[in-house]
Amino acid sequence: MREHDAYTALHAVFDPELDEPITDLGFVRSLTVDGTEVTVHLRLPTSFCSPNFAYLMASDAKDVLTALDGVSRVHVVLDDHHDSDLINRGLAADAGYRGTFGAEADQDLDALRLTFRRKAHTAAMERALTRLLRENRELTDDRLHDITLADLPDHRTTHALLRRRAALGLDTAPEAPVLVDDHGKPYPREEVPLRLRFARSVRISIDGNAHFCRDLLRTRYPESAADQTPRNQEVHAS
Repeated sequence: MREHDAYTALHAVFDPELDEPITDLGFVRSLTVDGTEVTVHLRLPTSFCSPNFAYLMASDAKDVLTALDGVSRVHVVLDDHHDSDLINRGLAADAGYRGTFGAEADQDLDALRLTFRRKAHTAAMERALTRLLRENRELTDDRLHDITLADLPDHRTTHALLRRRAALGLDTAPEAPVLVDDHGKPYPREEVPLRLRFARSVRISIDGNAHFCRDLLRTRYPESAADQTPRNQEVHAS
């Protein structure tokens, strides 16, 4: 097992709220490989980041590393968080989210993951449609009701939207409409301007939080700047 392979695997672990890989965000503090054992230390922008988000990322990190060939044991350690001891004990014991937090686990991780996957899809949908509007000045918001995936350009915003639709089990066929709700149902034509404005507000919120958290991490851990990948303004996840 090479450190490069382990680090590449961690690229599949996303911060659920920021919709970016923890590797791009600089959340991976260190990673070492000793034979068939892998140890990774994670760091977050503040000591009071949401415990359920922190656990989800740490648990996902353990899962992707455990799934690698040639790995016999994985140690994931969350540093400098107010629930580090609790989370690290739970991870070491494979206790699961509810087994780790007990009565405090008021929402299971699958529901949490679904909520943020839907937000990520909404933001990706807005990015793709906004780019289309910019490239086609004659196209107006009200005509977006008829836009299908085939109408979108071969661009990274479109690729990102397709990945997020696939993650939710939504239709990715070329003839599928772009502007849809969380279940893949097209919005009524008269609601298109309103829905696009809502999607834009979700995207702006995600982008703003991502910039803020990156800055906080660099303030808390100045050395983390070297580990952060520059953020693309249109689409940021690979």
